[in-house]
Amino acid sequence: MMHADLIDQDDLIGKLRALGFETPSGATPEQACEQAVRGLTAERAIALRRMVEGMLGGSATILPAVRQAIDQQLLPALVAYKQNHA
Repeated sequence: MMHADLIDQDDLIGKLRALGFETPSGATPEQACEQAVRGLTAERAIALRRMVEGMLGGSATILPAVRQAIDQQLLPALVAYKQNHA
């Protein structure tokens, strides 16, 4: 039997919480990402960027809702943070 490595909303929330972001249980991927990008600091932006790079560069399959939240919430926020704090 083959097991696929999947990243779902619970995995995303777990990763965000491991970085110290407060994310409510039962949050959608979009809500979790919105919460994570509020009040970004330099340290949190770096940690978040590394997390996203690890997820996108890894071999796990990212479920569509999680990928969409990353694309629409995290990536634009990280780019904007970098441009505003360069």
